[in-house]
Amino acid sequence: MAYGLTRLRTLAAVALLAASTLACAGNQREEALSDSVRLALARAISDARPPQPAFSNIADRIQYLNWLGTMSDRLRKKLPDMQVRREFLETAWYESKRAGLEPSMVLGLIQVESAFRKYAVSPVGAHGYMQVMPFWTRVIGDGDRRKLFHMQTNLRYGCAILRMYLDMEGGDLYLALGRYNGSRGRPEYPNAVLAAKRLWEFPS
Repeated sequence: MAYGLTRLRTLAAVALLAASTLACAGNQREEALSDSVRLALARAISDARPPQPAFSNIADRIQYLNWLGTMSDRLRKKLPDMQVRREFLETAWYESKRAGLEPSMVLGLIQVESAFRKYAVSPVGAHGYMQVMPFWTRVIGDGDRRKLFHMQTNLRYGCAILRMYLDMEGGDLYLALGRYNGSRGRPEYPNAVLAAKRLWEFPS
């Protein structure tokens, strides 16, 4: 009986997690953007340089390599292939820093949005790791939504969009996350991302 009750609780928890994952799937809304904002986003997206971090001193490089090793261990179950995992983390770090975001925040958002699934598609049509809505490829890209399944392109779009929302909200991360998800003002999504962020934090 106790086993049956435990199993029921486990199944209920799994069902709740699945439901919350669907609820958190990205649903950015197309908004009126000024020409300057649209141009800045388009420039950010079109810069196709590969993720090659530069460091001003050896201590910063060592810190980065330590972060890379630690995050690789934490991500092993989600991305078992070592090469894929390393390329993903290098790109996530690079695009986060490029957009002025914390890597732990971006990794937490990816965990909530797609559970680190490259080809995830939400019920509302959001694509990839950061669940970017396809209309963005028309607004600031070349209109090719298939590129949202390319790792660096998806992370670049996602980070640039979150940075824009953060600026729009005057630095209020809670509201920016809500806007990213299309649920501005509601607590579920920001709370989920902030909780996931803690799993990816690294001592500086």
